[in-house]
Amino acid sequence: MAEWLRSRSARLSCAVDEAAGDGGTVDSAPRSPDAWRRLVEPDQPFADRRITFVGGLHRSGTTFLASALARHPSISGLSDTGVDEDEGQHLQSVYPIARAHGGPGRFGFAAAMHLTEASPLVSTRSARSMMDAWRPYWDETKPMLVEKSPPNLIKMRFLQALFPSASFVVLIRHPVAVAMATKKWSKTSDASLIEHWVAAHRTMESDLPYLSRVVVVRYEDMVSRFDGFMTALFEFLGLAPVDLHETPRTDVTQKYLDQWHEGSPVVRGRRAMIARRFASKVEHFGYTFGSAVPEFPLPVSVPTLVIPEE
Repeated sequence: MAEWLRSRSARLSCAVDEAAGDGGTVDSAPRSPDAWRRLVEPDQPFADRRITFVGGLHRSGTTFLASALARHPSISGLSDTGVDEDEGQHLQSVYPIARAHGGPGRFGFAAAMHLTEASPLVSTRSARSMMDAWRPYWDETKPMLVEKSPPNLIKMRFLQALFPSASFVVLIRHPVAVAMATKKWSKTSDASLIEHWVAAHRTMESDLPYLSRVVVVRYEDMVSRFDGFMTALFEFLGLAPVDLHETPRTDVTQKYLDQWHEGSPVVRGRRAMIARRFASKVEHFGYTFGSAVPEFPLPVSVPTLVIPEE
């Protein structure tokens, strides 16, 4: 049986002194879903809907993961929406989308993109508006609904305030893979892309103590042990495991790492300097610039999964 690798009590003991983007210090005591229900009308149907939000930087594998989740017979994901990657952010009009603050490789720098329970946007009206925007693209006969958008990575406290029974799945991927795959859109430097990766994940990590039901997983674990990974994730979501008959590619991150180490002497030298500058910051999440797979566990304060041996 899959279990929490990190205890909830250990996670909730993390102190967060300031919520970036809220403009002030917030209470460091995490609150229960019941506390958040006071912010919305308890008799509204959405207050207790089983919604799972998937988040992670662009090119981290969130589309693949959301698609895999939606293949479970008890889950419905947004489909046939007509918007990019069927992301719920593009259907709603309550909060700013990533593109409004630079898009891939940039949005995590914007204070306005980090929303929490302190946001003035938290209201029953907001929750109803978002549900109304998403409902046409869900099969609501399914007991669990999934919404995936990359900026969910730094909006989980806000989303929990609106949907107190929600679960959150955060996907992290090697910073080099994310940077190399994103730069064609961001048009920013290698250093800026790595810095963005660090900044966005630091913001995410600071939000974890405030969340009641969240798991942080790594792309590399997902693709290398897919069946066991999905079994553990379905159990986290309270669902029976199903065989998805999927064999993801496991060589893509290595391809990006090889590209990182190629180029002219000037390019290689510049990237070596970037690696030295950010080495300790990416190692915090288990990654190094020399290996395509994580070399260290996630911090003890980060809730993740125990993946059963296959």
